[in-house]
Amino acid sequence: MAEQEMKAAQETYSGFISLFKVGSIITAVVVIGVVLLIAS
Repeated sequence: MAEQEMKAAQETYSGFISLFKVGSIITAVVVIGVVLLIAS
């Protein structure tokens, strides 16, 4: 029982981390775009 819960928790955590990574990259790209837009 606890082993199944641990597996589910690890999958959830792994999904969260990958979503966080993708979100961070997208945010960085948008910020760079806005800075370049304002600077020009």
